[in-house]
Amino acid sequence: MKEHYEARIKQVIAYIDRNSSQPLRLDQLAAEAHFSKFHFSRIFTAITGVTPMAFVIRKRVERAMLLLTRTNQTILEVAGNSGFESVSALGVHFKRHYGCSPGSVRSGRRNDRNIPSVFSNMQAEPASLTDYNGAGSNPLLRRAWATMVELREIPEVEVAYIRHIGSYLDTHNAWGRLTRWAAKQGLHPADQQFIGISLDDGELTEESVCRYDACITLPVDFEKEAHRNGVEFKTLAGGLYAAYSYYDTLDRFVLAYDTMFSVWLPRSGYEADDRPCLEYCLNDPAQDPQGKCKVDLYVPIRRSVQEAENGV
Repeated sequence: MKEHYEARIKQVIAYIDRNSSQPLRLDQLAAEAHFSKFHFSRIFTAITGVTPMAFVIRKRVERAMLLLTRTNQTILEVAGNSGFESVSALGVHFKRHYGCSPGSVRSGRRNDRNIPSVFSNMQAEPASLTDYNGAGSNPLLRRAWATMVELREIPEVEVAYIRHIGSYLDTHNAWGRLTRWAAKQGLHPADQQFIGISLDDGELTEESVCRYDACITLPVDFEKEAHRNGVEFKTLAGGLYAAYSYYDTLDRFVLAYDTMFSVWLPRSGYEADDRPCLEYCLNDPAQDPQGKCKVDLYVPIRRSVQEAENGV
């Protein structure tokens, strides 16, 4: 199954190679690999070690290097033919990647100086896709995963929520407002569930504008319009999820996502579905003796395309 994931990522990489000079969107790349557009970036990053757009930019600066050293195109033409919107955008990324400016490469060529040494490795085959666990077929490993990840079918649920915009490490402000609202409505922690939803991938979105919904489930007969007062309401989709239990500090919670998307999912026989991940919050870290959070991370899944085609 892991090999199937890698084959689909390689298909995306080939597509990027052919089209790096053209505008590329995440949903295009996800469609090329038949992955959920909502989770494609996490899967690509887990398999390759870089985000999709970082990979695209790398291919563009490599193309720019080729054009600078093998054609007489102006730097403006090189920028446009490499997929950059301006010379300045090319300059920023080129400098970051090669440690020199496009102009210095062109000047070096005209003066018959050596091309920067980094160019000698530019056309080397890309590193093989990361093998996060070569013992994937080990029965002991499979049994270990079976105790760590549980498949659960859950119903859709109505929630009240408060949206936080900013660092995921500062969501306590939204939770504080939500718990105060819940107390006024007579909604008690013992009877309801608290669910966090990280709506943006921190690898792609600036930390200051990441969106997070702090949610609390509602009783069936709850009158929403009579109790809006500072919160919004929505329905969280039910269905099949893979639940992974996490207990550690909040700043390390991103590792739970990495574990699920880079290690478990490619070997599971499932794919991430077009629903957001749900973070069931089981404690208050401020009240925990070690200051740790206890969270069940629910990753939405469906049978893989390959297994569905094989009738599995």
